[in-house]
Parts: sequence; C-alpha cells; structure tokens
Amino acid sequence: MTVSCRIDRLQITDFRSYASADIAAPGMLVALVGENGAGKTNILEALSLLAPGRGLRRADLGDMARQGGSGGFAVSCHVTGAVGPAHLGTGVSPDEPGRKARIDRAPAPSITAFADHLRIVWLTPDQDGLFRGPAGERRRFLDRLVLAVDPGHGTRVAMLERALRGRNRLLEDTAPDARWLDAAELEVAEIAIAVAAARRESVARLAHLIMTHRDDASPFPWADIRLEGEIETRLATEAAGAVEDWYRAELRLSRGRDRAAGRTLLGPQASDLAVAHGPKGMAAQVSSTGEQKALLVGLVLAHARLVAEMTGMAPVVLLDEVAAHLDPRRRAALIETLAALGGQVWMTGADPALLDGLPAAASRFVVTPGAIRPIEGG
Repeated sequence: MTVSCRIDRLQITDFRSYASADIAAPGMLVALVGENGAGKTNILEALSLLAPGRGLRRADLGDMARQGGSGGFAVSCHVTGAVGPAHLGTGVSPDEPGRKARIDRAPAPSITAFADHLRIVWLTPDQDGLFRGPAGERRRFLDRLVLAVDPGHGTRVAMLERALRGRNRLLEDTAPDARWLDAAELEVAEIAIAVAAARRESVARLAHLIMTHRDDASPFPWADIRLEGEIETRLATEAAGAVEDWYRAELRLSRGRDRAAGRTLLGPQASDLAVAHGPKGMAAQVSSTGEQKALLVGLVLAHARLVAEMTGMAPVVLLDEVAAHLDPRRRAALIETLAALGGQVWMTGADPALLDGLPAAASRFVVTPGAIRPIEGG
C-alpha cells in the first residue's frame, strides 16, 4: 500500500524574502502564481529543506536568512506522511552553528530522520540544461534521484569526496609515503564501490519502470537511461569485492597520471548519466528545447513513481516554473498526470495560465514580494 505524502501547512520566518508566511494548503495540487522575482521559488526552497541535502538551490545557510532579519531562519511544516500526522521543523539560530532538525518539536539527530515521514523530489529551471551541460550536473541530478530512495546516499557521496581530496593531497608530495597512499586508496575504493552500486541500482530500477510503462504517444516522451562508467560496467557482471580489488589496483597504477592531472581520474566521480529520447532514439542533448523540457519532466515524474514503489510513500513533488517551454497540449497533459501521481504537488509559474485546468480541489495562491495570499474560490 502506498501512502500519499502531504504538507498541510507551511510556516516560515526570516527565510529569503519573507519576514514571515503561513500557508495552509489542503489540496493535493498547490499552484503558486506570481511575477518573476516575487518569491515563488523561495517557498519551494523552504519545502526542499525537509529533504536531506542543501535544498533545491544548494545554497549556503547564510544566504537563506532574510537580509535585515535576525541572521537565522525557521521552516516549520505540518505533514501527513508515512507514520501519520507530524510536525517537522528545521532552521538556523544566529548564535549556533549548523542547521537543526526537529520532529514534533523534539530535537532530531539530522534532517535524514524526516525521510521516515515523507520524501521529496523536485524539478527547477536550473535543470533545463541538464542534457547539454557537463557530466557533473548529471551526476548531481542522479545523486538527488538516489537520495530520494536511499537517505544515506548523501553521506556516502560526501565521504567519497573527502577521501578523494585526501588522496589528492598525498599525491601532491613528490615522494609520498606509500603506506599512507595505500590506506587512502583502500578507503577511496570501499566508498567508491558503495556509491557506484547505489547509483547503478537506482538507474536500473528507474530504467525498468520507464520501459514497463512507456507510451510512445505520451506528450512526455520516455527516457532511455544508462549509467556510463568503468566501475559501473564491471559491477554489472562482477562481485562488488572483486571490483573493489580491481579499482584499488588501478588507483595504485595511476598515481603518476593522477598527480600530473591534480585529481583522481578514474572512479564514480567521473561517471555520467546518459539519456536518450526513447521514441526518437536520439541523444537528449540534440533534441529541441521543448523536447528536452518534456523529456526531463517525464523523467522526474517517472522517478516520483519509483520513489512510491520503493518506499511505499508517494512523494511530495516540487515543480518550479514547470510550464515554461511546454505547449498548451503538454500543459493540459501535465495537470492530468500530476493529479494521478498520488502525492502532493507544489508548482509555480509566472503565467496565470498555470491555473487553467486545475481541479476544483486544488489550492491556488498569488505570490507578491514578501507575501502570499490564497485566490478567492481556490
């Protein structure tokens, strides 16, 4: 049985452009309409802080605090999730380091604990160039996909980055201690295989779901996805322990090359997510802007279905300026598809046409600088 995750009420204080805001959103579809710069994305960013990581902008905590405010901020939500109603809160105090997490007003060990209550996925305009951009952006996108089903993945990725930095620092020495390098490479190899395996499993599951439900006539074309990387390729046919031994040996052999490059060249930090337009059989990066947007929307919606399938929780979906580059046919199809997802959807748009076709039960809001108000009859 799949549980629908829903954020019934959002309260924010000193966050971005808002001194305070209190939003009651009983609908499963929530639409925020307003001019560019009004603060719509700030609302979605506040919600994204209920997921592990740094939020949909990946911003520093100091940048989230309102200018002229206390120096801290607070985000508080009443949610109906996997274990029933709960109150989730996070924020920063000006006199304390780091971001705090609370569940039912009691301290929680970390934001990862929120994953017991709800899962969140999102799509933002910054991702519109995903298919044409550098591989690093696709890896970051992929890690967000994995994180939605495996809350511990972010910790592993951070550990890998630290381990790689440690090895790179050792290689800066023209005569490094071989024992230290051996130990560093053992750590890198162990974490790298765990990261690669988690990515590979998520991509394989998502690809299977897409192929099972693909529809060539859909306005959101199905994506042909695969993970490209030597470690990932080996994990398809070899045991993880054998791949780890192979990678550790490769790291030893490549010390001179990596020293010259100033970084570790082989590993999951160099892998890529390859995406193709399934019905047309062509690489996503050569598709039109509209096709790429539709393909990306379809991929994110498929991921939301995968999260529901793997966790039993239909996630909250955040869609920022989702209708941009979509023609009227795709806009209408989007509303129909979102209504059938099973989880709550928050979406923003500068064009009031975003409200067209919304079901009567949807929650509608107008956003102006620093304020948000419900639309009469919405």
